[in-house]
Amino acid sequence: MITMGGVMCGICGLYSSGRILPEDERLVRGMCGVMTHRGPDDEGFYADEAAALGMRRLKIIDLVTGHQPIFNEDRSVVTVLNGEIYNFQELREELAGKGHVFRTRSDTEVIVHLYEEKGEDFVHSLNGMFAIALWDIRGRKMILARDRLGVKPLHYLFLNDKILFASEIKSLLESRCPREIDTTALSQFFTFEYVPAPRTIFKGIQKLLPGRMMVIADGRSRIVPYWNVRYTADRSPRRNEDELAAELHDRLEQSVRKRLISDVPLGVFLSGGIDSSSVTALMSRAASSPIKTFSIGFKEKSFDELRFGRAVAEAFKTEHTEFVVESSRVKELVPILMKYLDEPLADASIIPTYIISKLAREHVTVALAGDGGDELFGGYDTYKAFRLARLYRKFPRLVRDGVVKKIVQGLPASKKRLSFEFKAKKFISGIDFPPEIANTIWWGAYAPSQKENLLSPGLASTLSGDPFEPIRHHLNIYSPEDMLDRICYLDLKLYLQDDLLVKVDRMSMANSLEIRVPFLDYTFVDFATSIPNSLKLKGFTTKYILKKAMAKDLPADILRRKKIGFDIPLGVWIQNELRDFAADVLSPAALRKHGFFNEAFVQRILAEHLSGAHNHRQLLWPLIIFQFWYHEYIAG
Repeated sequence: MITMGGVMCGICGLYSSGRILPEDERLVRGMCGVMTHRGPDDEGFYADEAAALGMRRLKIIDLVTGHQPIFNEDRSVVTVLNGEIYNFQELREELAGKGHVFRTRSDTEVIVHLYEEKGEDFVHSLNGMFAIALWDIRGRKMILARDRLGVKPLHYLFLNDKILFASEIKSLLESRCPREIDTTALSQFFTFEYVPAPRTIFKGIQKLLPGRMMVIADGRSRIVPYWNVRYTADRSPRRNEDELAAELHDRLEQSVRKRLISDVPLGVFLSGGIDSSSVTALMSRAASSPIKTFSIGFKEKSFDELRFGRAVAEAFKTEHTEFVVESSRVKELVPILMKYLDEPLADASIIPTYIISKLAREHVTVALAGDGGDELFGGYDTYKAFRLARLYRKFPRLVRDGVVKKIVQGLPASKKRLSFEFKAKKFISGIDFPPEIANTIWWGAYAPSQKENLLSPGLASTLSGDPFEPIRHHLNIYSPEDMLDRICYLDLKLYLQDDLLVKVDRMSMANSLEIRVPFLDYTFVDFATSIPNSLKLKGFTTKYILKKAMAKDLPADILRRKKIGFDIPLGVWIQNELRDFAADVLSPAALRKHGFFNEAFVQRILAEHLSGAHNHRQLLWPLIIFQFWYHEYIAG
């Protein structure tokens, strides 16, 4: 029987318009060496006079014959793959029928034969999560390709007469390229809490955008878009709710089943929210034995979701494992996690994501997760805020500015997760901006006026242009007509792509664990974006059509529960157990090492937080993360 030859790993390499030298080959081996965590089971290399490829492999399936790089029959095309090609068996049968000869059971081998058959169009045939480097030896052409939704990462760097590429930035830093901070990226980090693609925090290093190929030949490169999200509800045939819900259920079940092919144990990250619970339900139905589920919780009740995960685990009789995260783990883990992140990421859930990945890896090699469900089906509170903002803007400005804002700004600080005070202050901070911008402010750390206070005059003087340029960038490529669709599209292209998927990739790979995401099968995404948003956010009910689709599978309490979100009680911890930790990291002496920030402002917001006057957790945590990142990658 043929099975999928999946590989979670790290890939890297370089192309030279001059000539590959022995030191270049040594560099590629070094680039692989710093990604051993991504693939501890195997490594492989190829080099000729113009190109070199390297990879580290975590064996998932085809444990014997899946070694990379992989060639075509006459060894004129060679490739390395990080990821999974889910439709590989159908493609293999089609290609074998056309005379192509296969030597392995690996999905990677399909890529070289597809390229022989279709040239650069080969990528259109692939359904999977992948980062690919393919070297056409005879045609002297390098192709780099990234999957449609950006599940797998790929970075590149132009250095002298070479183009270097790698799954992680740390591999590119092995080239000893200048470690110069891109100050625009730094500024964007404090707006978004992550560095939006295609920038990275390092000047000169870029991310290849999802749904893109880079084609390199004759010393020149070009970026080729091959796919994008499209919202087609207005042009789709009229279908009633029941038909849509039934089709949604069937398509999600198919997507889950595709991701169950494996020669190693599988599990699920189970929060007890509807997305991960849906994956658990559908996976349990397809599996021949009890599945393994993993949940993370906290002592602080407003952050803890363990009871919901436990209820789902009991309903489907899974082999369930729980872990409670304590504040002491933050001090211990933040310096460690910096080594895997490569650039600052202020999503505090990196900590529980790392812990749950470590926990899961003790039992399984592959886990499924529910990422993507919120963006596709209107699951976030920010979408409800968008609806509320349309009503709020109908009030006279005198009432909004003179009464409501003053009342909200005077609300006492709350220690609870997503308290009314927190939501109200966030809502007011973005209300005067266009909806696309307001949505980012509701998500992000620093509103424009706050960032003006944060940045030192020296750093501010280097910046120009629009702080929300990444939003314009994506809307210039495609802008859905409906405003709610537009906001969901931007969350797919920014928050999901550059925060959530980066977090999950780095933290799972740090533990040599593969994560598969059924909601992000591109055929499922195409279907989801054809559903009218009135069936996603119905009034102020989020994920209406998904809940309807899963109503017969999931416990009623899970369908009705409020979304909490995968976060940790940082505000409380910084005020108490992590008080000295935060004061030390953000001390004037520590800030002076680079001079990027206004010391007086940082000390003021820290003092206000420690006193309980304000909950500045969302302003302080990006600063703490940046300080640790700077020490690890620049000062160190």
